[in-house]
Amino acid sequence: MNWTLNSGSPSHSMEKIISEPKRSSILRAIAIFEGGKGLAAIAASLGLLSLAHHDISALAYALIGHYHLDPEAHFPRMLLDEAAWIQSADLRQVVMLACGYSIIRFVEGYGLWRDRTWAEWLASSSGAIYLPIEISHMLKHPSWINAMVLAFNAVVVIFMVIRLWQRRKNLTPKLVSTQ
Repeated sequence: MNWTLNSGSPSHSMEKIISEPKRSSILRAIAIFEGGKGLAAIAASLGLLSLAHHDISALAYALIGHYHLDPEAHFPRMLLDEAAWIQSADLRQVVMLACGYSIIRFVEGYGLWRDRTWAEWLASSSGAIYLPIEISHMLKHPSWINAMVLAFNAVVVIFMVIRLWQRRKNLTPKLVSTQ
């Protein structure tokens, strides 16, 4: 019996559901979204830095007083609690973490845009890390926004895992009989 190597292709996979140009467009949309998350983290850290030499708690109380809100109500209380946290936090550490997060998002976006396997691994693993947290948050605070964030993240993770599976399946040589 003679055996030859055959690269094989997936018989029933996402290829039949979504065409390659469509998959590339989805991948690029995810890359842009990841870059946008990196920009948002930089913008937030710059906003925090602009508050570095201000009494943030006083600013929060002034804002609540300006709109005649009850400081003991739920959302004003949240604002005051966050202001107290920001006041006591080491902003340099927070900004450095945000910059690190941004770098990871920009690198991931670049890799996805260039259709790199390592970027798909990064996207699937970093997205999967958040899924248990998002599920827990959804169970504690059900809302349409939380449901949409969870669903979007799950779809991205599933999309990346399928792409990785397809890459592996297309690269794995198979032995086939020639008789």
